[in-house]
Amino acid sequence: MNPGQTVFAQVMEFLPHWEFQKCVKRYQGDYKLQTFSCMDQFLCMAFAQLTYRESLRDIEVCLRCNRAKLYHMGFRSRVARNALANANQKRDWRMYADFAQVLIAKARKLYANEDFGIELDNTVYALDATTIDLCLSLFPWAHFRKTKGAVKLHTLLNLRGSIPEFIHISDGKLGDVNVLDILIPEPGAIYSMDRAYVDFARLHTLHLSSAFFVTRAKRRFQFSRRLSHPVNKTTGLRSDQTIRVTGVETSKDYPVPLRRIHYYDAENNKHLIFITNNFPLPALIIAQVYKARWKVELFFKWIKQHLRIKKFYGTSENALKTQIWSAVGVYVLVAIIKKELGLEQSLYTILQFLSVSAFQQTSIPKAFTDMNSQNQEGRSCNQLMLFDL
Repeated sequence: MNPGQTVFAQVMEFLPHWEFQKCVKRYQGDYKLQTFSCMDQFLCMAFAQLTYRESLRDIEVCLRCNRAKLYHMGFRSRVARNALANANQKRDWRMYADFAQVLIAKARKLYANEDFGIELDNTVYALDATTIDLCLSLFPWAHFRKTKGAVKLHTLLNLRGSIPEFIHISDGKLGDVNVLDILIPEPGAIYSMDRAYVDFARLHTLHLSSAFFVTRAKRRFQFSRRLSHPVNKTTGLRSDQTIRVTGVETSKDYPVPLRRIHYYDAENNKHLIFITNNFPLPALIIAQVYKARWKVELFFKWIKQHLRIKKFYGTSENALKTQIWSAVGVYVLVAIIKKELGLEQSLYTILQFLSVSAFQQTSIPKAFTDMNSQNQEGRSCNQLMLFDL
């Protein structure tokens, strides 16, 4: 890594440029373009995400103020607000979706052995969706309610490293459970979901794909108990049963046995009923897998706070999806940098550093090493002693 490079250029060095060009060529993104290539567009969107730019004009002004450094940051064309707006509106968003998947595949290898609090050999996913509210007059295609627009971000989060491995962007009306029709199950993986995904026909499809699911049972769930297993009630478990679904339609949709686990959450004073098709795992591990599902909620909260996916630079569907997929690519890229450089800081700290240092010519590893040493010196020299020893 060249210490004379700007921080932004060092970040972009981690991009597999040849894979990006493959994605662009797949959708003829640079066809007949003479200026402002797809790479220039992606660099602008990545810069906007890293530095929290508010608008297209904000991006243009900020980059033009540092035009002497742009060539060495990877830009090969003059940055103009209209050019970026037209690119976001017209160039196929699937280029950036495919490229984000390339980065996700790279991040998955780096975080394959990451600890997430549960000792399991299986890959564990959390599936959920979040709604991004939109103004219906500006986004008339984003159907949700009569007076309100929205899109949904359906996300499958790998709990090892909190890497989103599947994302589907739909209008606000699409039911969460419908995403199971799009999802390609991974044999041996465990999918943790809330009650919105309880559809026994779709769950049976997961079962036939040799995948496992853990979810909560809906109220008025009709079943018959076939077998009860002993449990240690001091752990919060109340029962562990083998059951069969007995509803008129649901018994046809899911004709094989299920496992029903009753767990009491003493901390929140709640009784939770889990259903799963995984019989070998201990009942307490099943409860812990469902609890870990909340990482996807934290992921949604994090990206809404720290990435630009609530305010958009364009109003077309293509522009919105381009911006969201660029944000996902930047999130995964920062996760890759954290792992490859061995940085101990959180993603939040790394993003904050990148946001204020994009144009600085300092080595990223050295900057964080200096940051650690300053923190240690500050604690050792300035920390007041409570007691004189």
